Amino acid sequence: MTEHILSWIIFFPLLGFFGLLFVPSKQENLIKWISVAVTLVPFVLALNLLGQFDSGLSEAQFIEQAIWIPSINVEYHLGVDGISILMILLGTMLSFLCMFASWNVKKFVKGYFMMFLLLHVGMLGVFCALDFFLFYVFWELMLLPMYFLVGIWGGEKKEYAAIKFFLYTLFGSVLMLVGMLALYFYSRDPSGNHLATFNLISLASQDWSGYTVHIFGTDLPFDKTVWWLLFFGFAVKVPIFPFHTWLPWAHVQAPTAVSVILAGVLLKMGVYGFLRVNYQLFPQATQAFSYILVVLGIINIIYGAFCAMAQTDLKKLVAYSSVSHMGYCILGMAVFTPEGMQGAVLQMFNHGLSSAMMFMLVGVLYDRLHHRYIEHNGELGFGGIAQRAPVITAVWTLAVFASLGLPTLNGFVSEALVFLGAFPVYRTETIIAALGIVLTAAYLLWMVQRVFLGPWTTKEKDMTTGQLVPAEGLAPMRANEWAVLAPLALLCVWIGVYPSPFITLMKTSLNFLVETLN
Repeated sequence: MTEHILSWIIFFPLLGFFGLLFVPSKQENLIKWISVAVTLVPFVLALNLLGQFDSGLSEAQFIEQAIWIPSINVEYHLGVDGISILMILLGTMLSFLCMFASWNVKKFVKGYFMMFLLLHVGMLGVFCALDFFLFYVFWELMLLPMYFLVGIWGGEKKEYAAIKFFLYTLFGSVLMLVGMLALYFYSRDPSGNHLATFNLISLASQDWSGYTVHIFGTDLPFDKTVWWLLFFGFAVKVPIFPFHTWLPWAHVQAPTAVSVILAGVLLKMGVYGFLRVNYQLFPQATQAFSYILVVLGIINIIYGAFCAMAQTDLKKLVAYSSVSHMGYCILGMAVFTPEGMQGAVLQMFNHGLSSAMMFMLVGVLYDRLHHRYIEHNGELGFGGIAQRAPVITAVWTLAVFASLGLPTLNGFVSEALVFLGAFPVYRTETIIAALGIVLTAAYLLWMVQRVFLGPWTTKEKDMTTGQLVPAEGLAPMRANEWAVLAPLALLCVWIGVYPSPFITLMKTSLNFLVETLN
């Protein structure tokens, strides 16, 4: 199994997907345990991959390469380097934990878990693909199960949220497809002959700066034109302002586990796409547009924080916090310093942990009280939860402090690296971006004050009348909820106290990328 370890990590859940076809729909517990088992295997393999990974090498490792479609020179080409190793670990871990987060699903249980296993294949394939055609197939494969997971198992406005997610992502994907085809038709070997390849390593070895593309009667620089086509495809996924409006809808309407995987992994695919494709194929164009990325990163940080502060829906607050925190990734990768790059990639991993905790905890409250309304203008949904649910409050507090970047927790390390890398290059812009830390503390601590502190005024939603009525108390944390939250909390503390092993994994590959850009 270790000989083709990346293929097993990606496709083993597909065996579970087809296996579930033969399990009777009424055997819901069996379906759930099978799903747990088939997501545990890729996670164990990812840990094995981590143990064998050589952090001293900048190039891709564990290469799997074979001709897939000979007529158009498409390869089944997989590999992993320091940029993708943490994302593979994060994706497999969250997929496994999300099986426990989905334990309370009652509607179409078999279909739900089948869609989740198919989603695993798409998102893990993106982080391993070294052929652009294969990358695009995995990118699009992820779209279908996510559409159904939101559209069938979501909230009251699930259809609108699912369609908006689908259309936004499809728009970006179409532009990415045009850029991919342009690369295929313009690719050349060292002798100048048409290479006709989707191989990302071969495409990255070319100098695209001398090419032009004729569009609408005008000759445009090839590298800058294709850079922008790819930019829109990845910017929608991050999401970068103003392409972010699908995200709050998708998060609010999605089931808890789907929100966890959406914030924890799927948003990172956009940043990863920038680093894997735009940065490595078009370093000169990336340099030319770097300041635009800096500005967009700052807008994400500040705008997302202000939007979060204005929310009365707890889940929507966490959703807008993701928009803000992804801005640190954009800022870090736009400054082309080793510290900035390391901070950006580590922030991808750290945000995956803290956002997964927070969305899971929103689900904990929703399962008990059947609403997500924060106190606003004297109308109380939550209040004083710390009095009757101290354990839930303690876990919430840890997740909040990890998200706002408290020293000794994971968020502090990645944000500090981003600012250390950005300040020597863009001092004024970094100072403006640092205001995001203050705003993050403001909306998160204000949320904690209203939801958890003060007298017990918490209300629950009467499922018969739909009205909010006084709640008697909160049930304690369940075993499946601890199974998700405990490992995430431990990792938040571990990275905050001792981040060196995680930085070492990515350092060599990112340093090589910085040298290429500079």
